[in-house]
Amino acid sequence: MNPNIPRTDRKRVVIVGAGFGGLQLARKLSSRKEFQVVLINKNNFHEFQPLYYQVATSGLEASSILFPLRAVFQNCQNVHIRVTTVTAVHPETRTIDTDLGPIEYDYLVVATGADTNFFGMQNIIERALPMKSVSEAITLRNRILQNFEDALSVDSVDEKEGFLNVVVVGGGPTGVELCGTFAEMRKTVLPSDYPELDFKMMQIYLIESGAELLGPMSENSHVKSQEYLEKLGVVVKLNTRVKDFDGRYVYMADGATIRTNNLVWAAGVKANPLNGLPTEAIGKGNRLMVNRFSQVEGFTDIYAIGDIALMTEEKYPHGHPQIAQPAIQQGKHLARNFIRMVKNQPVEPFTYKDLGTMATIGRGKAVVDLPFWSFQGVFAWMVWLFIHLMAIVGVKNRLLILINWAWNYLSDDQSLRLIIKPKLPKGNFDAIKQKVEDQLVTK
Repeated sequence: MNPNIPRTDRKRVVIVGAGFGGLQLARKLSSRKEFQVVLINKNNFHEFQPLYYQVATSGLEASSILFPLRAVFQNCQNVHIRVTTVTAVHPETRTIDTDLGPIEYDYLVVATGADTNFFGMQNIIERALPMKSVSEAITLRNRILQNFEDALSVDSVDEKEGFLNVVVVGGGPTGVELCGTFAEMRKTVLPSDYPELDFKMMQIYLIESGAELLGPMSENSHVKSQEYLEKLGVVVKLNTRVKDFDGRYVYMADGATIRTNNLVWAAGVKANPLNGLPTEAIGKGNRLMVNRFSQVEGFTDIYAIGDIALMTEEKYPHGHPQIAQPAIQQGKHLARNFIRMVKNQPVEPFTYKDLGTMATIGRGKAVVDLPFWSFQGVFAWMVWLFIHLMAIVGVKNRLLILINWAWNYLSDDQSLRLIIKPKLPKGNFDAIKQKVEDQLVTK
């Protein structure tokens, strides 16, 4: 196969990853005649990650938080999109290997984001439910809804508890938002959907290894988020570390256990550096160490932005938080620097502007920390709704989300509780797998 990207006299900027940072960079360069932009992503769409939890809890359909990349760059003749996976970087030849074939670059920008960090616990890798992609969010939705169906067909209390109980590990925004929404579903819609089940049996646990929820936020937000969750009936366990999960019980480091078939893992992330970059350029959390110009350590033509980049400032000695805003700001800043470079103007160092942090804990409850003000409650929830709605790519998506949110608020009924699973073709897959493995061995 061949990527079939024509070579021109323009500087070719290859961007790997179409998350918040990569998309911003590509959009800022898309109208500039000095550049040829090659945007590589494993999917043909951009995902709005902060709302994964709403897909997982049936609040939104997946299509509402996805936007086709080709729709973003319609009529942009200097932007070439390729849906593929990058397998290696060759800095000495300025090329990358992809499943479509090699691609040359003048400037390479790594914006591959981060994935779930299971901290090497194999049983949890195999059995827990992560939520770092829209497909994982749909899998979680399917699992939870299927559990309610299965709980109707078992008699023992132990089996019912296994299907109904949910344990979420990680007290960051994802864990807090998931637990708040699950708790509201338990109170409102689920008893109507499943009148044969006693949802007083359903326990929702939020386990955090640290001393507070929403660690980077203010003390008021720590206290208020826990208060909101406990009022909703969520069991919050702080200073508690999960060490194992066998599919039936969650085991804590202090010897305690919880009966559940459902462990949702939102406890940490690790970056995904590309193969071929030197190990000395990789820092804590697998992040690529970059200078204030986003250049990867040891290179002048390879850059990294967003969650993958470990950039330190005086206020951020351990790197910027792995959230959307640093990625967006770094994408815009790098675009400006590329334009300065082709104009032979001096480039400028990046400085992160903290615009605030927020999390929602169910309907009418949220916590917001702005640089100059921290507040909680209904107004914070309305601010959260507005900020997230405006950040969505595409007018149609915003409208769909607004309609869904308005309906959910007025009716207490998401109406999206669908179990949608892919239909696999018939066949002896074990035999096919063994045949492929035998062929690989003979080669």
